[in-house]
Amino acid sequence: MEIRNIETDDRGNFVAEVENSEAGILEYTWQNDHEFSIDHTEVYEEYRGMSVGKKLVLEAVDYARKNDAKIVPNCPYAKAIFEKTIAFQDVLA
Repeated sequence: MEIRNIETDDRGNFVAEVENSEAGILEYTWQNDHEFSIDHTEVYEEYRGMSVGKKLVLEAVDYARKNDAKIVPNCPYAKAIFEKTIAFQDVLA
């Protein structure tokens, strides 16, 4: 699985691809210079059960750490992952 980040102005998407096919997407919006919100996470039907959503959230967490940023998990899926994962608390806004 490959995940790439496509960022335009104050919005961005992490896109997961499996064998050159889009498997899921995580949408985010920068709130300010050091904080972004995860607005939506979606995994396409045929890729469910492959941890695509969790890998997208992990990519967002890694991105936040590299950019000294915090995350506001507005998406219910991302919020649930943050609540279950103590290791992500350092980037939680």
